[in-house]
Formats: sequence, C-alpha cells, structure tokens
Amino acid sequence: MVSAAAPGALVPVLVLLAVFATDVWVYRDSGRRLARGEPVTVTFGTYRMESPTAWLVACLLVWIVAFPLYLVARRNS
Repeated sequence: MVSAAAPGALVPVLVLLAVFATDVWVYRDSGRRLARGEPVTVTFGTYRMESPTAWLVACLLVWIVAFPLYLVARRNS
C-alpha cells in the first residue's frame, strides 16, 4: 500500500527548487548584464567576481551569502 507523503515533507524539496531557480536567474541576469557592458562585480582583495559562472558557482556553494551579495552588487552596478 502506498501512503501519501506528509505535507511537511515537501518543504525541503520546495526550498531546494527555489534556491535552484534563483541560481539560474543569477546566472542568466549576470550574463545579460555582462553582455551589455554592465557586469555585476564584487571584489574580495585581489579577486574580482563578475562572470556569470563565478556568480553561479558562488550561489551553488554558499547561497545564503552569495545571493544577497549578488542583489546588493546588482543594485550598485
């Protein structure tokens, strides 16, 4: 007999989907801005992050920090 999943069991899946969707948006948005000559840039010492790939990797690894950082850098660009 197959039982229905508890509604609370879907929350982690929905959170992961939301995080993944924002990662895709960051990649596409940063690519469009770079193509227009308006890159979203953040500098950490000698490291400068402005490529769509760098933003995507940062968001995939440390979304809780990188996504808000992207939003702030995007506003300042």
